[in-house]
Amino acid sequence: MVSEREQELAACVGVDWGDEKHSVHLQAMDGQSVEWLELEQKPDVLHEWVAQLRQRFQGRKVAIAIEQRKGAVIHALMMYDFLVLYPVNPKALARYREVFQTSGAKDDPGDSKLLLDLLTKHRGQLRAWIPDTIEARKLQLFCEQRRKMVNQRVALTNRMTSLLKQYFPQALDWVGDIHSIQCCDFLANWSDLATLQRVPKSTLKKFYYAHNCRKASLIDQRVAEISTARALTNDSAIVEPLSLSVQIYAAQLRTLVRAIQEFDLRIAQLFAHHTDHDIFDSFPGAGDVCAPRLAAAFGTDRSRWNSSAELQSYSGIAPVTERSGKGLWVHHRLSCPKFIKQTFHEFAEQSIRFSVWARGYYDQMKDRGKDHHAALRALAYKWLRILFRCWKDRKPYDEQAYIQALRQHGTSLVLVVENLV
Repeated sequence: MVSEREQELAACVGVDWGDEKHSVHLQAMDGQSVEWLELEQKPDVLHEWVAQLRQRFQGRKVAIAIEQRKGAVIHALMMYDFLVLYPVNPKALARYREVFQTSGAKDDPGDSKLLLDLLTKHRGQLRAWIPDTIEARKLQLFCEQRRKMVNQRVALTNRMTSLLKQYFPQALDWVGDIHSIQCCDFLANWSDLATLQRVPKSTLKKFYYAHNCRKASLIDQRVAEISTARALTNDSAIVEPLSLSVQIYAAQLRTLVRAIQEFDLRIAQLFAHHTDHDIFDSFPGAGDVCAPRLAAAFGTDRSRWNSSAELQSYSGIAPVTERSGKGLWVHHRLSCPKFIKQTFHEFAEQSIRFSVWARGYYDQMKDRGKDHHAALRALAYKWLRILFRCWKDRKPYDEQAYIQALRQHGTSLVLVVENLV
């Protein structure tokens, strides 16, 4: 639905973003001709073009369709109040392109023209992007970047584990948590058994104490195992290259661990002052990681989502139903914002440990034959309705009130909950 603000447009523009140049097609609302130009990927050129638009159309609204939700161009254009941005899903544009070009041919000028055509003819089906507050957008990007750091940490620890198993598997029992600074420092100093066994016992004990490992029995056990251990292989052609690789990975992991700690600190500071802090902090299992991510997923603009069903579909938590003739196929959604879907999926998993009804519902899904992740998606689907209502009404979650509502409705979940209480 096109709002009154969006109807007062002076022009429509289609922009196809490129690494070096941007293709632009423009059509004024009071004219029929379509103009085309190319812009260099330079901030000065882009801002000069926007200034010309403002002057030409005397500050009236200009709608711009662009094939991405993020990126350098979006970041540059979002600061101008007279521009109305319409981010178009690349897959939607690809399908629109296939209507006119069945050969699969693609070029930037053609795409910017298609974006303009999509905007002028189907603007009522598109949703204008309204940026959230600076603090909300900052929290969202911090959370997304932190999750990427975590992914890199997992990849590094997997590589280190794989290498250690090839020549020094005992280290996995002595380094402690593979994601810890203790592990990084241990492997940076002693990445092979021969080097480790030359270290005095007193030095090893000081190392563990310095890394807050204070259980004397555990330290003595590790030191004793180190002194009597036998190498899996003494072949220097294997040990030297792999041990050097482990040292390098350990140094990279240390940097990542510190970076994630810094992200955690910044996210905690931002979330503490978030307008919806008390709402998302009230959900069982949300904690210091999931609560800010939930707040980032919803945003602060209550007009963004009209129903929980919209968010369930957008996030990919809602299943997709495909019908053809007599055939029917229901499957989970693949085309969706991965970080948002991951946020709700991981929150659902954490909630099982802290919410009685969530544990009961998960067990129900498992009893029906669903695998772990399918059961979590079903639970996340249910949680999204609750999250949405609390967010819309600006009220914290109340576990007991929800369980009481389940009793009043007499759902089968009540019996499961009663058995768990």
